[in-house]
Amino acid sequence: MEPSSVQVVKYSGETTPFDIDKLRQSLLDAGATESATARISRKITDELHDGITTRQIYQRAHRLLKNHAQSKASRYGLKKAILNMGPTGYPFELFIGELMKAQGFTVKVGTVMPGRCVTHEVDVYAENEKMIRMMECKFHNRLGYKTDVKVTLYIKSRFEDLEAVWKNDTHIGHKKHEGWVVTNARFTKDAIDFGTCSGLQLLSWDYPAQGSLKSLVTKHGLYPITTIAALSKSNKEFLMGKGIVLAKTLCEQSDALEGLGLERSKMEKIIKEAGMICDV
Repeated sequence: MEPSSVQVVKYSGETTPFDIDKLRQSLLDAGATESATARISRKITDELHDGITTRQIYQRAHRLLKNHAQSKASRYGLKKAILNMGPTGYPFELFIGELMKAQGFTVKVGTVMPGRCVTHEVDVYAENEKMIRMMECKFHNRLGYKTDVKVTLYIKSRFEDLEAVWKNDTHIGHKKHEGWVVTNARFTKDAIDFGTCSGLQLLSWDYPAQGSLKSLVTKHGLYPITTIAALSKSNKEFLMGKGIVLAKTLCEQSDALEGLGLERSKMEKIIKEAGMICDV
């Protein structure tokens, strides 16, 4: 049976033909070598059957990649790692803020701003010399969820209320103003169509094709601390509670681990893995 003829069950319950190129690219994005990618891809295709789930494919590929290198397996688990940043959405907002900083923006997270009609809490406010971004973050801690058009309609109206004030501000009125909806999941087709038509910027796990959330994380090397296998769930929650959401931060501020009460050898193991994930 040709791999492309195998019907795979997605997290949403929909079926789709197996796409070997997506599997290969995800492994390469995780840092796997060409030879390791080819070897793992062959192994996965040999085990395919109609009705296999994307979860099963992911888990199998993750185990094979883990045998190749722990740090690369951690990167391959990026989507799940972002899901594990919950249950609240605040760590995800901080995470998006860090991605904006990497692109040269000054960032405020969770700031309250006046609109023309009402005040608004803006998840991420990003500003540089030429542009302002009002970014609403929609975090989901379960797979298969899609952000629909009702959300984009609502965010567009909030953005327009804020922009009415910004246009009359002598400090920022001359800058370009953008409204954004950011999610770790996906958008429905109607949500994407509305965003395209209305000028609202959308960012999701795999959208847009150039500059998706997945590709931005890989480009800037800003992996969440939830990718670090050596950290327990409680360790991760403790660090995120302190506003530490990046593996990179542990490489730069190793004293951040002090409050966890860990032995020195354990802390060194965590810092070593963080460094390998971030190529430090």
